[in-house]
Amino acid sequence: MYTYPYPRPAVTVDAILISNQQSVLLIERGREPFKGKWALPGGFVELDEELDKACRRELEEETGIRVGELKQFRAYGAVNRDPRHRTISVLFYAFTDHELLASAGDDAAKAQWFPLHQLPELAFDHQQILEEFKAEILK
Repeated sequence: MYTYPYPRPAVTVDAILISNQQSVLLIERGREPFKGKWALPGGFVELDEELDKACRRELEEETGIRVGELKQFRAYGAVNRDPRHRTISVLFYAFTDHELLASAGDDAAKAQWFPLHQLPELAFDHQQILEEFKAEILK
């Protein structure tokens, strides 16, 4: 285990799962911050975990959905994007042929598909992330 005399940011991963009906899978947060708001499925990376494996694990824990290949989209690291502490998130995405059956788990209160053009109010900077994803990947 390494120890350092200076603070370090937390690293998270988030999944953008898009169906062929142009819907995105979101979870309703069951804990603060942003309890009750919708967000992309994701969470903290463990010390011995590859980023893509962490994203698959978090997606399965929070929605019950397993995916194969994930592609890396971008990293987001604005200083105040998470009210708890400095957090850097790496975003991954995948496409599905249909809206897979999702069941909320872990710290997700609900898991639900939403049309990309009709999103609820989103936690963190997930609205910005999805807007940039639509502009760059779904153009």
